[in-house]
Amino acid sequence: MTPHRTGSTLGVALLAVAALVIPPRAAAQGSYEYLQAFSSVLNHVRLNYVDSVSYPELVRAAIEGALRSLDPHSYYVSRADWERRSALERGELAITGIRLEDSDSATVVLSVWEESPADKAGVQSGDRIVAVDDTTVAGLRAADVELRLAGKKGSKVRVTLERGPALQPDTLRVLLKRDEFEIRNVSAPTMVDQQTGYARLEGFDADAARQLKDAIDRLRKDGAQQMILDLRGNPGGRVDQALEVANLFLPKKTLVFRTDGRKKSVDEDYLTTDDGKFRELPLVVLIDAGSASASEAVAGALQDHDRAVLVGRRSFGKALMQTVFVVHPTGDQVWLTVARIQSPSGRNIQRPYKGVKYAQYRSLAGHENPADTATFRTDGGRPVHGGGGITPDVVVARPGAPVWLSVAADSGMLTAVADSVAFTLPEDGAGRVAWLGDRARWEASLMPPLLDRVHRRLGLEVHADSTLRPWIARRLAARTAEVRWGKAAAVELRLRSDPDIVAALDALARRMTILRPAAAGGGAP
Repeated sequence: MTPHRTGSTLGVALLAVAALVIPPRAAAQGSYEYLQAFSSVLNHVRLNYVDSVSYPELVRAAIEGALRSLDPHSYYVSRADWERRSALERGELAITGIRLEDSDSATVVLSVWEESPADKAGVQSGDRIVAVDDTTVAGLRAADVELRLAGKKGSKVRVTLERGPALQPDTLRVLLKRDEFEIRNVSAPTMVDQQTGYARLEGFDADAARQLKDAIDRLRKDGAQQMILDLRGNPGGRVDQALEVANLFLPKKTLVFRTDGRKKSVDEDYLTTDDGKFRELPLVVLIDAGSASASEAVAGALQDHDRAVLVGRRSFGKALMQTVFVVHPTGDQVWLTVARIQSPSGRNIQRPYKGVKYAQYRSLAGHENPADTATFRTDGGRPVHGGGGITPDVVVARPGAPVWLSVAADSGMLTAVADSVAFTLPEDGAGRVAWLGDRARWEASLMPPLLDRVHRRLGLEVHADSTLRPWIARRLAARTAEVRWGKAAAVELRLRSDPDIVAALDALARRMTILRPAAAGGGAP
């Protein structure tokens, strides 16, 4: 849940409000027998369990368990939480600037907005929230924890975090002052080279499409003749913003996605409404396993219509449409999955979840379902595959982080090495330019001290191969640049050396060959 969000979202899409009722007596008698058994179990627990348990506690736990057994995204919310969430969406509550996700039975910081209270307090992506105002958040969904973090502008909230290995974490407590600030959906709009613009879309919150349009307009004025749109790590958001973002790059009345459910009343085609301002602009879209929901719907539409080349790694695989039902007489709500999202070619973006535990479901992000071998066709006849998620046209492999690197990062070794090197570099512009362009220097100055520390501190004799070594060095070099010359230098370094962006530039040069191989005759546009 993000602030100032109204309307529906992909994966949590508001379609209608209805009453949740018990099936009529015409239903099979067996259903009532099971309901009687359920009531009997609740009564036994209430009367005989070793600790006192109330009916409301038991019923809510039973409802939540039942919904979790259906799919990973259906859930139950109390009326009080719903009212508070509505106030948050209307902008009536101030926030701390933390976006959360559920991961391995923990509430994990997905991202921190720049210049937010959380950013200024040093909260980092990957931190695990343990308590809010000294009250544990164990068992709560990430959306519920975000509600606890919101409050009256100027009020303060104490957050307890864990950082590092789960078995031996560092615990830290921060006091955050809630504030109102603009959520910037678009970050780092810049020119990669003289003709290529780059913009990163962080989310599909309110005003995302306008912010992206404004960013591309500025880049066009700076000389951009082609674009790289970065959707990596974008968790999705509002349906209307997904449609408007897609509409920037597609002609009028183009299918963006459709919904397919058991009831025909939920089946609908979602089309663009206007001729997109940038419908002729050469485009590459970056995706990875963190690209979910609205990101996948947009990427899938652009791929199916042969409008953009997709570069990176397979997306998360989350695309379900939900309806909210009001439960009488409490006024609580059930957000229930009623349809799946399909790309224009007919692919189901949602990957399988039946028989998969929630932690496993999260860990399998970006993995193809090997049992689904269906092939679909883009507008131009190119084959694209099902199996959940969106597979890019150009796959860029990422080395898996070895265990020793994760331990070293958790122990602060990466930061220590990068910072120590940073303070040996000149602060002037010439020093900045020299560092940003010298990849060999990154490896030579950063890798030996890191490997030495790992050996001395952890007692491990480790080696980094030719694939892993430059990846680690680039990560350390960006930290070094940020410490010495600021965030802008780190962003520039990442853009200039990012393997995905290097691949994107090559894909732009071969765009017509990739999108229309038969017609292009092997030539570039």
